[in-house]
Amino acid sequence: MKNNENPDLPGRPARPAAILVQPRRLAAAAAAVAALALVLLPVSANVPRKPAPAAPAKAASAPPAATPPDLTQWCARLAPAVPGVDLPACRASGLQPGAGRSVHGVPLWTNDVLPATPPKFKVLLLGGIHGDELASVTLAFDWIARSRGVQASAGPRTTKTTQPTLADVAWRFVPLLNPDGLLHSPSTRVNAHGVDLNRNFPTADWARDAQPYWIRRTKRDPRRFPGLRPLSEPESRWLIEQIDQFHPDLIVSVHAPYGLLDFDGPPPAPRRLGSLQLDPVGIYPGSLGNYGGLVKNVPVMTLELKNARVVPPRELAAMWDDLQRWIREQMTNPGVQASAQRSLVPGTRVIGAARRVD
Repeated sequence: MKNNENPDLPGRPARPAAILVQPRRLAAAAAAVAALALVLLPVSANVPRKPAPAAPAKAASAPPAATPPDLTQWCARLAPAVPGVDLPACRASGLQPGAGRSVHGVPLWTNDVLPATPPKFKVLLLGGIHGDELASVTLAFDWIARSRGVQASAGPRTTKTTQPTLADVAWRFVPLLNPDGLLHSPSTRVNAHGVDLNRNFPTADWARDAQPYWIRRTKRDPRRFPGLRPLSEPESRWLIEQIDQFHPDLIVSVHAPYGLLDFDGPPPAPRRLGSLQLDPVGIYPGSLGNYGGLVKNVPVMTLELKNARVVPPRELAAMWDDLQRWIREQMTNPGVQASAQRSLVPGTRVIGAARRVD
């Protein structure tokens, strides 16, 4: 009987008085019931019992579906933090989140600008390896727009023997490899684990030199901590995957603020890009130039912009034009990329160089 049907609840009529049963009759009835139970017990013991219904199992709580990264939301976070990157330009960039994530789970956005036909030359451009070098991100967004302009203005290819043009270049842009560093307040060179990503690549000299160099030469500078092992960081591991998957003919790594052009790997190197003069600065254990240029045998241009926060539009255009000129020379003169010619640029210094750069 449910509680709300209980006649003893207040407000309900009292139940009738209990009928008195003679004690002798009550004892006789109890004895009869006991005797009947003894007769039925062997029979009931052999009757299979229907199992009690199991309690309904709780449904396993499925993990919440991951929210797909949204470019508009990402641009709303990024544009206010980076001078020279406005919200419309960021949204129009065509960036895709991909599978890479930072330490804090921020997507590592990329954009491929591809020719209509198989590419004759491929460039991987990287900005924001150091989170406090905001101008490198500005350059990446500016050059995304310029590369798309090249494709938009390209005419149809008529014959297979046509000389390659800049419209035959495929670009993969990674505007910001270290979002955790850039979005930190204040922005930091290192990632969320405190590792300098540009010292975390698996160069041949990493095991021997990375920690001793950090301890002795940088005096344990926390801004240049290489990590406890190469590729300890999700950002550097993801970038290695990009290099292996995209197979670039050139890697352009943008930094600041030393105001020079560095070059590692197979020559010839450009003598200048815009106002940046070629000045090979050295080979460092764990650096991308060391890894790309010497381990992977792919030319790596390191653009050291003059200011870490801003880069003038005129300088962006001048560097772009000079790089296009250099790329055109590589496509029309294939011999310069022959592996037999690949060696260090004359004047490149080893890790004993006194100057600190990225």
